[in-house]
Amino acid sequence: MTPRRCTRPIFVGDDRTGIVQIGGGLPLDADPRTASPGGDHSRPTQPAPISVQTMTAGYTHDIDKCVAEVLKLQAAGADIVRVAVPERKDTQALAEIIRQTSVPIVADVHFHFKRALEAVEAGVHKIRLNPGNISDRAQVQDVIRACADAKIPIRVGVNEGSIIERKDKLARAKELGAYFSEHKHGYLLAIMIAKLEEYLDIFYEMDFFDIAISAKSMDAMLVMDAYTEVSQRFPHPLHLGVTHAGPKETGCIRSVVALGSLLTRGVGDTIRISYANDPIYEVEDGLELLYCLGLRERKGAELIACPTCGRIQVDLFTLIQDVRTKLADQIQVPMKVAVMGCVVNGPGEAEGADVAVFAGNQRGIIYVQGEKVANIPEAEILDRLLSECVRFQERVRAGEVKLGEKKVEIVPPDPEGELGSGWEKVAAERMNGSRGPTPLTIKGT
Repeated sequence: MTPRRCTRPIFVGDDRTGIVQIGGGLPLDADPRTASPGGDHSRPTQPAPISVQTMTAGYTHDIDKCVAEVLKLQAAGADIVRVAVPERKDTQALAEIIRQTSVPIVADVHFHFKRALEAVEAGVHKIRLNPGNISDRAQVQDVIRACADAKIPIRVGVNEGSIIERKDKLARAKELGAYFSEHKHGYLLAIMIAKLEEYLDIFYEMDFFDIAISAKSMDAMLVMDAYTEVSQRFPHPLHLGVTHAGPKETGCIRSVVALGSLLTRGVGDTIRISYANDPIYEVEDGLELLYCLGLRERKGAELIACPTCGRIQVDLFTLIQDVRTKLADQIQVPMKVAVMGCVVNGPGEAEGADVAVFAGNQRGIIYVQGEKVANIPEAEILDRLLSECVRFQERVRAGEVKLGEKKVEIVPPDPEGELGSGWEKVAAERMNGSRGPTPLTIKGT
């Protein structure tokens, strides 16, 4: 992992919601006009943990539904929640939404600068502006003054879909010509950088530096190129995302490819994975991405499980989903839980996991840090596995055991034996039934 890029940090939230720091590594009073992004790792301030954002899917003016959605997303682990404010009735609802929630709220402003002014007055914790839609200098200056007075930051969001000029037909024709030239990414990058430079000049002229930047596209490769270029030019925190990523089934791949690549190179300070789906999945998958890269401390169990194969002799896939739901409800300690369907990979995972089960012949053997605690019928696996996880969590909290410890070496049962998934086939084809079951043995017991 490349060390995190240095940025001038921003802060989102208040004493009631808690304050989320985004970025860091440069002094709080660093002047972005002269500061060098990413070069100095002496770090007067440390970069904050990468935060996870999402956006509500319902209408903001429907206060009860919006509040319920914000609370659900916060419970799932969202650090910051963004809401759309396209109309006056949306900004009128903001004060009550903010009063009833306890997570920092960002107002997403697209088409009218007055919505930003109204959102600031309502007490929102951050504003998102789109240079492609709000470009009038005087209007942008009004928003900057309001945010400066309220001491809240602004995200400048440049999206591929909004950077092409749509008001001036001559300018649009020129830019579209560049867009469809043989070097598509090169011209798009040039437009993105030019738009950012032009927009940020307004902020810099007013000595307003509490800024985050995003440069999104639906093209994962363009996202990687854009953020790489932006990270080398502007010392502001970067909000990573792939816009219009699509449904979860394909959008997760598109997003993880782009965001994972950038994060491993130290680029990115806050993320949103975008799906055409329930935004709770955006939060869950964003957190899992950070957990896998070691960029956030895991909360709750890490579940690993078998892929599809012909050795499985229990209803593993139903079991895994049931285990996942139960663990999410009852386990807060970051224990490793393995659910394995056969004796080939099962013993190794049971040995490496804090709590594990591997199955065969409609039974399951459960281990806790390598020690066998049960050999039970398939119907009892779920309840027993959960009870062992809860018991192990209590022992961790009491200081009796530590996560990741293993005490014994598990020797897998013979695949032709009692739990072996291939016993009947092997017996019929090679052994002619001459060999009976081989019991499970564990060294050290």
